[in-house]
Amino acid sequence: MKSHQIAAQLYTCRDILKTPSDISKTLHRLREVGYTAVQVSGMGPIAEEELVKILEDEGLICCATHEPSVQILDAPQVVIERLKKLNCSFTAYPHPKDVNFEDLDAINAWIQRLDASAVALAQAGLTLCYHNHHTEFRKVGGKTILSRIYDEAPHIQGEPDTYWVQYGGGDNVAWCERLQGRLPLIHLKDYRITEKNEPTYCEIGAGNLDFSKIIPAAEKAGCQWFIIEQDECPGDPVDSLAQSFRYLVKNHCE
Repeated sequence: MKSHQIAAQLYTCRDILKTPSDISKTLHRLREVGYTAVQVSGMGPIAEEELVKILEDEGLICCATHEPSVQILDAPQVVIERLKKLNCSFTAYPHPKDVNFEDLDAINAWIQRLDASAVALAQAGLTLCYHNHHTEFRKVGGKTILSRIYDEAPHIQGEPDTYWVQYGGGDNVAWCERLQGRLPLIHLKDYRITEKNEPTYCEIGAGNLDFSKIIPAAEKAGCQWFIIEQDECPGDPVDSLAQSFRYLVKNHCE
Protein backbone atom coordinates (compact mmCIF):
# COMPACT_ATOMS: atom_id res chain seq x y z
CA MET A 1 0.00 0.00 0.00
CA LYS A 2 1.19 3.48 -0.86
CA SER A 3 0.41 6.49 1.31
CA HIS A 4 -1.42 8.19 -1.57
CA GLN A 5 -3.89 5.28 -1.58
CA ILE A 6 -5.06 6.13 1.94
CA ALA A 7 -8.26 8.19 2.06
CA ALA A 8 -10.40 9.68 4.82
CA GLN A 9 -14.09 8.78 4.96
CA LEU A 10 -15.73 12.16 5.60
CA TYR A 11 -18.61 10.55 7.49
CA THR A 12 -16.11 10.43 10.37
CA CYS A 13 -16.17 14.25 10.41
CA ARG A 14 -19.90 14.70 9.80
CA ASP A 15 -20.39 16.93 12.85
CA ILE A 16 -17.88 19.48 11.52
CA LEU A 17 -19.06 19.38 7.90
CA LYS A 18 -22.38 21.18 8.23
CA THR A 19 -21.71 24.23 6.03
CA PRO A 20 -19.49 25.00 3.02
CA SER A 21 -17.21 26.93 5.39
CA ASP A 22 -16.98 23.92 7.71
CA ILE A 23 -16.23 21.69 4.75
CA SER A 24 -13.45 23.96 3.51
CA LYS A 25 -11.81 24.17 6.94
CA THR A 26 -12.02 20.44 7.59
CA LEU A 27 -10.66 19.46 4.19
CA HIS A 28 -7.77 21.87 4.74
CA ARG A 29 -6.96 20.20 8.05
CA LEU A 30 -7.10 16.72 6.49
CA ARG A 31 -4.71 17.80 3.75
CA GLU A 32 -2.34 19.13 6.42
CA VAL A 33 -2.40 15.68 8.05
CA GLY A 34 -1.20 14.19 4.78
CA TYR A 35 -4.34 12.86 3.16
CA THR A 36 -4.58 13.31 -0.59
CA ALA A 37 -8.01 11.69 -1.04
CA VAL A 38 -11.38 11.62 0.69
CA GLN A 39 -14.60 9.68 0.42
CA VAL A 40 -17.51 12.11 0.28
CA SER A 41 -20.26 11.23 2.73
CA GLY A 42 -22.11 12.73 5.67
CA MET A 43 -21.65 16.40 4.85
CA GLY A 44 -24.14 19.23 4.76
CA PRO A 45 -25.53 20.72 1.55
CA ILE A 46 -22.97 22.02 -0.93
CA ALA A 47 -23.01 22.30 -4.71
CA GLU A 48 -20.81 19.77 -6.45
CA GLU A 49 -19.01 22.56 -8.29
CA GLU A 50 -18.13 24.29 -5.03
CA LEU A 51 -16.96 21.06 -3.45
CA VAL A 52 -14.77 20.25 -6.43
CA LYS A 53 -13.21 23.73 -6.22
CA ILE A 54 -12.41 23.25 -2.52
CA LEU A 55 -10.92 19.81 -3.20
CA GLU A 56 -8.79 21.12 -6.05
CA ASP A 57 -7.57 24.09 -4.02
CA GLU A 58 -6.47 21.75 -1.22
CA GLY A 59 -4.83 19.19 -3.51
CA LEU A 60 -7.40 16.51 -2.66
CA ILE A 61 -9.43 14.17 -4.84
CA CYS A 62 -12.77 12.51 -4.25
CA CYS A 63 -11.87 8.82 -4.55
CA ALA A 64 -15.40 7.57 -3.77
CA THR A 65 -18.76 8.56 -2.32
CA HIS A 66 -21.68 7.11 -0.47
CA GLU A 67 -24.99 8.00 -2.04
CA PRO A 68 -28.47 7.51 -0.52
CA SER A 69 -29.58 3.89 -0.69
CA VAL A 70 -32.98 4.70 -2.16
CA GLN A 71 -31.45 6.94 -4.82
CA ILE A 72 -29.01 4.25 -5.91
CA LEU A 73 -31.89 1.84 -6.46
CA ASP A 74 -34.54 4.23 -7.79
CA ALA A 75 -32.55 6.91 -9.60
CA PRO A 76 -29.12 5.61 -10.64
CA GLN A 77 -28.91 8.28 -13.34
CA VAL A 78 -28.89 10.96 -10.64
CA VAL A 79 -25.99 9.15 -8.97
CA ILE A 80 -24.16 8.92 -12.28
CA GLU A 81 -24.54 12.65 -12.90
CA ARG A 82 -23.26 13.49 -9.40
CA LEU A 83 -20.23 11.22 -9.69
CA LYS A 84 -19.29 12.75 -13.02
CA LYS A 85 -19.52 16.25 -11.52
CA LEU A 86 -17.19 15.12 -8.73
CA ASN A 87 -14.75 13.49 -11.18
CA CYS A 88 -15.22 10.29 -9.19
CA SER A 89 -15.45 6.71 -10.44
CA PHE A 90 -16.65 4.86 -7.34
CA THR A 91 -19.64 4.95 -5.05
CA ALA A 92 -21.06 2.47 -2.56
CA TYR A 93 -24.49 1.43 -1.39
CA PRO A 94 -24.21 2.49 2.25
CA HIS A 95 -26.90 0.58 4.12
CA PRO A 96 -29.86 -1.72 3.39
CA LYS A 97 -32.78 0.63 3.91
CA ASP A 98 -36.27 -0.81 4.45
CA VAL A 99 -35.25 -4.30 3.32
CA ASN A 100 -37.17 -7.12 4.99
CA PHE A 101 -34.44 -9.53 6.03
CA GLU A 102 -37.14 -11.94 7.24
CA ASP A 103 -38.25 -12.61 3.67
CA LEU A 104 -35.90 -14.42 1.28
CA ASP A 105 -37.95 -13.36 -1.75
CA ALA A 106 -37.66 -9.72 -0.67
CA ILE A 107 -33.91 -10.12 -0.19
CA ASN A 108 -33.50 -11.65 -3.64
CA ALA A 109 -35.59 -8.93 -5.29
CA TRP A 110 -33.49 -6.25 -3.56
CA ILE A 111 -30.26 -7.92 -4.69
CA GLN A 112 -31.49 -7.93 -8.28
CA ARG A 113 -32.23 -4.21 -8.04
CA LEU A 114 -28.73 -3.62 -6.68
CA ASP A 115 -27.24 -5.47 -9.62
CA ALA A 116 -29.36 -3.54 -12.09
CA SER A 117 -28.08 -0.27 -10.64
CA ALA A 118 -24.52 -1.59 -10.81
CA VAL A 119 -25.06 -2.34 -14.50
CA ALA A 120 -26.37 1.18 -15.11
CA LEU A 121 -23.29 2.70 -13.46
CA ALA A 122 -20.94 0.35 -15.30
CA GLN A 123 -22.43 1.40 -18.62
CA ALA A 124 -21.45 4.97 -17.67
CA GLY A 125 -17.90 3.88 -16.82
CA LEU A 126 -18.53 3.96 -13.07
CA THR A 127 -18.49 1.37 -10.30
CA LEU A 128 -21.07 0.54 -7.64
CA CYS A 129 -19.70 -1.14 -4.53
CA TYR A 130 -21.42 -2.57 -1.47
CA HIS A 131 -20.66 -1.34 2.04
CA ASN A 132 -21.56 -3.93 4.66
CA HIS A 133 -22.52 -3.74 8.31
CA HIS A 134 -22.95 -6.70 10.63
CA THR A 135 -26.56 -7.29 9.60
CA GLU A 136 -25.54 -8.84 6.28
CA PHE A 137 -23.84 -11.67 8.17
CA ARG A 138 -27.24 -12.96 9.19
CA LYS A 139 -28.01 -16.31 7.61
CA VAL A 140 -31.25 -16.63 5.70
CA GLY A 141 -31.96 -19.92 4.00
CA GLY A 142 -28.65 -21.31 5.21
CA LYS A 143 -26.53 -18.57 3.63
CA THR A 144 -25.39 -15.15 4.80
CA ILE A 145 -27.01 -12.18 3.12
CA LEU A 146 -23.56 -10.82 2.21
CA SER A 147 -22.71 -14.06 0.42
CA ARG A 148 -25.99 -13.83 -1.46
CA ILE A 149 -25.20 -10.29 -2.56
CA TYR A 150 -21.85 -11.18 -4.08
CA ASP A 151 -23.04 -14.50 -5.52
CA GLU A 152 -26.24 -13.18 -7.08
CA ALA A 153 -25.23 -9.63 -8.06
CA PRO A 154 -22.17 -10.21 -10.24
CA HIS A 155 -21.81 -6.55 -11.21
CA ILE A 156 -21.53 -5.34 -7.61
CA GLN A 157 -18.00 -4.66 -6.37
CA GLY A 158 -16.88 -4.73 -2.73
CA GLU A 159 -16.32 -2.10 -0.10
CA PRO A 160 -15.93 -4.36 2.95
CA ASP A 161 -15.84 -2.63 6.32
CA THR A 162 -13.29 -4.31 8.57
CA TYR A 163 -15.03 -3.41 11.84
CA TRP A 164 -18.41 -4.71 10.73
CA VAL A 165 -16.95 -7.87 9.23
CA GLN A 166 -15.40 -8.60 12.62
CA TYR A 167 -18.56 -7.60 14.50
CA GLY A 168 -20.65 -9.88 12.28
CA GLY A 169 -18.39 -12.85 12.93
CA GLY A 170 -16.69 -12.82 9.55
CA ASP A 171 -13.02 -13.17 8.62
CA ASN A 172 -11.57 -10.05 7.00
CA VAL A 173 -8.73 -11.85 5.23
CA ALA A 174 -11.08 -14.52 3.90
CA TRP A 175 -13.45 -11.86 2.57
CA CYS A 176 -10.62 -10.06 0.81
CA GLU A 177 -9.63 -13.35 -0.77
CA ARG A 178 -13.20 -14.09 -1.77
CA LEU A 179 -13.50 -10.69 -3.46
CA GLN A 180 -10.44 -11.18 -5.65
CA GLY A 181 -10.81 -8.76 -8.55
CA ARG A 182 -13.93 -7.23 -6.98
CA LEU A 183 -12.37 -5.15 -4.20
CA PRO A 184 -11.58 -1.60 -5.36
CA LEU A 185 -12.38 -0.09 -1.94
CA ILE A 186 -12.01 -1.13 1.69
CA HIS A 187 -13.00 0.63 4.89
CA LEU A 188 -10.21 0.31 7.43
CA LYS A 189 -11.79 0.58 10.86
CA ASP A 190 -10.33 -0.91 14.03
CA TYR A 191 -12.20 -2.87 16.71
CA ARG A 192 -11.51 -3.02 20.41
CA ILE A 193 -13.20 -4.25 23.58
CA THR A 194 -13.87 -1.63 26.26
CA GLU A 195 -13.45 -1.88 30.00
CA LYS A 196 -17.17 -2.75 30.08
CA ASN A 197 -16.47 -5.72 27.76
CA GLU A 198 -18.25 -4.07 24.86
CA PRO A 199 -16.97 -3.69 21.29
CA THR A 200 -16.29 -0.19 20.05
CA TYR A 201 -14.55 1.82 17.34
CA CYS A 202 -11.03 3.13 17.75
CA GLU A 203 -8.11 4.55 15.81
CA ILE A 204 -6.24 2.17 13.52
CA GLY A 205 -3.60 0.35 15.52
CA ALA A 206 -5.35 0.87 18.85
CA GLY A 207 -7.59 -2.17 18.49
CA ASN A 208 -7.49 -5.89 17.84
CA LEU A 209 -7.62 -6.24 14.06
CA ASP A 210 -4.51 -7.61 12.35
CA PHE A 211 -3.92 -5.12 9.58
CA SER A 212 -0.58 -6.74 8.80
CA LYS A 213 -2.68 -9.53 7.23
CA ILE A 214 -5.76 -7.60 6.11
CA ILE A 215 -3.93 -4.96 4.05
CA PRO A 216 -1.81 -7.41 2.02
CA ALA A 217 -4.91 -9.53 1.37
CA ALA A 218 -6.77 -6.46 0.13
CA GLU A 219 -3.83 -5.46 -2.04
CA LYS A 220 -3.68 -8.93 -3.56
CA ALA A 221 -7.40 -8.65 -4.34
CA GLY A 222 -6.72 -5.45 -6.29
CA CYS A 223 -7.76 -2.80 -3.76
CA GLN A 224 -7.18 0.73 -5.01
CA TRP A 225 -8.33 2.81 -2.02
CA PHE A 226 -7.81 2.14 1.68
CA ILE A 227 -10.37 4.38 3.34
CA ILE A 228 -10.10 5.16 7.04
CA GLU A 229 -13.38 5.52 8.88
CA GLN A 230 -14.24 5.86 12.56
CA ASP A 231 -17.94 6.07 13.32
CA GLU A 232 -17.40 7.60 16.76
CA CYS A 233 -14.31 9.41 18.02
CA PRO A 234 -13.28 10.29 21.59
CA GLY A 235 -12.59 13.91 20.64
CA ASP A 236 -11.84 15.85 17.47
CA PRO A 237 -12.45 13.46 14.54
CA VAL A 238 -9.59 14.98 12.55
CA ASP A 239 -7.25 14.05 15.39
CA SER A 240 -8.46 10.46 15.23
CA LEU A 241 -8.05 10.38 11.44
CA ALA A 242 -4.55 11.83 11.85
CA GLN A 243 -3.58 9.16 14.38
CA SER A 244 -4.82 6.39 12.09
CA PHE A 245 -3.10 7.90 9.05
CA ARG A 246 0.25 8.18 10.84
CA TYR A 247 -0.01 4.59 12.09
CA LEU A 248 -0.68 3.22 8.62
CA VAL A 249 2.06 5.24 6.97
CA LYS A 250 4.59 4.16 9.59
CA ASN A 251 3.65 0.49 9.76
CA HIS A 252 1.99 -0.56 6.51
CA CYS A 253 3.12 1.67 3.63
CA GLU A 254 5.92 0.92 1.21
